[in-house]
Amino acid sequence: MAGADGRSVAVFDLGGVLIDWNPRHLYRKLFPGDEAAMEEFLATVCTPHWNECQDAGRTFAEAEDELIRAHPGKAELIRAWRLRFPEMIPGAIGGTVEIVERLNARGVPLYALSNWSRETFPSQRTRFSFFDRFQGIVVSGEEGVIKPDPRIFELLFQRYGISARETVFIDDNPVNARAATALGVHGIHFRSPDALAGELAALGLL
Repeated sequence: MAGADGRSVAVFDLGGVLIDWNPRHLYRKLFPGDEAAMEEFLATVCTPHWNECQDAGRTFAEAEDELIRAHPGKAELIRAWRLRFPEMIPGAIGGTVEIVERLNARGVPLYALSNWSRETFPSQRTRFSFFDRFQGIVVSGEEGVIKPDPRIFELLFQRYGISARETVFIDDNPVNARAATALGVHGIHFRSPDALAGELAALGLL
């Protein structure tokens, strides 16, 4: 089926859209009662940039070695990122999963495009049954390129034979949504399941 403006394919980001991923879910346990120390650790040691390098294909062995050399007293906390990764994800975002089910019931082709390490993704792939709704999934860590680089969007289009002009892309990072829009995709900055449902309904997909 096609929406009012010809959009007929939905592509979802995963973390922050369908999956409640946040390292704080884990590190609050490792810094009990000390939110400031936890935030300092996440801002200066296991930083967003450090994690993005794994999303772009760097191995955790290399990432941990590099960081532990710089912060030898924090080795256990650094290794916990990989060893206790599932604890960063308490569950799925139910409202968005419901949207996926509704789109699937309406025959909308579904895909996923996520910045995620190739080492930590497989365990979560088998954890959540809604992954079976996707006709294809592109994981940045397996490809060596991350959003918002246009190459990962082009890879998705080419691999699965879809076009930018027929695609809606949902991401909780507005930079990634804008990058998709620049390629001709209808990029949606995800804020909440209710807001997303309204935007998809306006497009005629729900």
